[in-house]
Order: sequence, then structure tokens, then C-alpha cells
Amino acid sequence: MNASATAVWGRAEQQDFRSRVRGALLGAALGDALGAPLEGLSLERIREEHGAEGLTAPASAHGRRGAVTAATQLSLFTVDGLIRAQVRRDTGAWHPPTDLHRAYRRWAATQSDWGPDERRVDDGWLAREEWLYARRSPTRACLVGLGDETMGTLESPKNPEDTSAGAAVRSAPFGLLVGWEPQLVLQLAVECAVQTHGHPTAYLSAGAYAVIVHALARGESLDAAVQRALSLLTARPGHQPVTDALQHALGAVRQGMPTAARVAELVADGAADGLLSAAVYCSLVSEDIRHGLCLAVNQGGDSSAAGALTGALLGALHGETALPPAWVAELEGRATVLELADDYAMEMTQGPALHGPAVSSPGWLARYPRG
Repeated sequence: MNASATAVWGRAEQQDFRSRVRGALLGAALGDALGAPLEGLSLERIREEHGAEGLTAPASAHGRRGAVTAATQLSLFTVDGLIRAQVRRDTGAWHPPTDLHRAYRRWAATQSDWGPDERRVDDGWLAREEWLYARRSPTRACLVGLGDETMGTLESPKNPEDTSAGAAVRSAPFGLLVGWEPQLVLQLAVECAVQTHGHPTAYLSAGAYAVIVHALARGESLDAAVQRALSLLTARPGHQPVTDALQHALGAVRQGMPTAARVAELVADGAADGLLSAAVYCSLVSEDIRHGLCLAVNQGGDSSAAGALTGALLGALHGETALPPAWVAELEGRATVLELADDYAMEMTQGPALHGPAVSSPGWLARYPRG
């Protein structure tokens, strides 16, 4: 199936897909929120503040428990952009990277405006969610990359020296395009990553991560998902750090009981490839989602990124019912995440019934304008 094909979904398939979409988006947000209080702390300091096992439950950050960072905000705008790309396709003007850039620019406005501007009717419903206007440690690469109308491309990427994981942590939604072929998922994730993170290590980590989520959302095992990503990466210039990191994660699984030291070794210098490696490892060795998230965040690197990457993998693999309910109950913006997840699942499974030549739902087009 290619990106232009229309799938026929049975009821059970739709329910399974919605559970995986919810699992991936909520899981990423939970991991982000769990790691947020640990940002900038060494492992020794984490243990001093939270005990020998480190942080084992949500703690306060940004003034509340369950608070998310800019990584979750951008993930939500990724979903919004993907839905609107599908809606805009009806007009014949279909270029998903441009639609995603518009979505990311709407996020950038939340970082400078005091609140929603009701006069901008084409912004859609997500940009009117007031809680998203909180500034939650956005990275310089994202602010600079999205600070003007010029869109970064593979030929002219933004921040070409930036190897950090800011693009990868917002890329799980690309993997939920289960009707697309994996190589197209990789390409779209890469083209959207270079809008803020132009180094091959950063944008190929984002692409590989999207491919792994894609395989999980299709019901494959995590090991098979990683192998699929490895097979697609080898044709890409600059892939070696990312393929080495994924191979390192697979090898680390066979080295005994999981430890914080092993996760820290995989994270290494905190570049995107190391955080991706650690997330894959934590997902492979986890007893359950709670264990996997705690393992990911209790290290001295970028805890919220490691948690978000791990959470989306485990959520896509196991579905929403495997998430810790008490953590979900405290999650900031939970209602928004669920609403957007359900809209995404509905668009991807029933889009032709919502908009197109034969029928257009005014309510849907008000939520996701074609403009």
C-alpha cells in the first residue's frame, strides 16, 4: 500500500489502531512528564533526591505533577499537521512537509503569544487550547528553526550542526501512518525533522524512530521493527552513527540485568542516536511500561526525551490499556491528547467519510481547516 491508497478497515482493526494511537501519544507524554523533574540532574543527584531506585512515580515540574514539556506540545502539533495534510489533499495542493511546517509555526506562535488569537480562524481547534501556551523548555533549535517562514529542507536544512533529539521526540505520529509504506514514513519524518534539526544524526534518528513506531503500530515485534529500520537506513548517507546505536541497543539486551549505568552508556553524549538507542533498549527489557519509563528517565542525560521516546514505543506496542492509570489521570492536557488521538485515528481510518468530493463534514473542516 502506498501513501495514496485507501485502506478498508474492519471494526476490530479500527479499535486496535485507536488503542495504539492513544497508547503512543499518551505514552510519549507520560514519559516526557516523568522525566521533566530530572532535567539537568546527574544520576547521583537523582538518587539523593528520590532514593536509591531513583524516580519511580510522577513528581512536580513546572509547578505541578504530570506537567509536559515542549516535546509533547510539538508532538501534538505534528498530529494536527498530519490530519490537516490529509484534509488539504482534497484541494489537490498536497505537500505534507509544508503542512507540517505550518503546524509547527502554529506551535511557535504559542511560545511568543499570550494566548489564542480568536481572529485566526484557520488555526484550528488545537491552537486554541490555552494550556499549550505555557513555555516548557523549548529547545533553541526548535525556536530558531521555526522562527520564520522559511522551511528547512534536505537541500537547505535548519541548524545543520544540531545532533540533539528534538526532532525525534516529536516524530512518533509519523509512524502512525500505518497505511503508508515504511520508506515513505521515513522520508516524511526526515523532511520534517530538517525543519529544525539539520544534522544527519538528528534527522535520521527521527526517521528511524518513526519507522520503528510504524512497525509496532502494524502489530510487529519491537525486534522486527528495529530490523526494519536498520534495513531502510543503510541507503541513507550519514546513517552509520544511527545504525551503530540501534545495533548497540540490541546487543545490550544480552548483557544481563538492565541497569541505570547501561542506559547511561547508551545515551552517551546525549545526541539523538544515543537517546534513540536507550529508548529501544528500555523498551526491549521492560517488565511493563512503568518499569520501562523509570529505567529510561533515571540517568544523567536528557530524561524527558528518553522518557518520551520510550513511552511512545511501549504505548504503540501494547496499546493504551497497558499505561499506568494513576499516571494517566494526572497527566497535563490528557483530555486534549485523547481528543487529538481519536481524531487522528478517525481521519486515518474513515477520512473519506469526513471530507472529499462526495461529502464534507462542516464540523471536521472547522476543526481542521484546509487553509
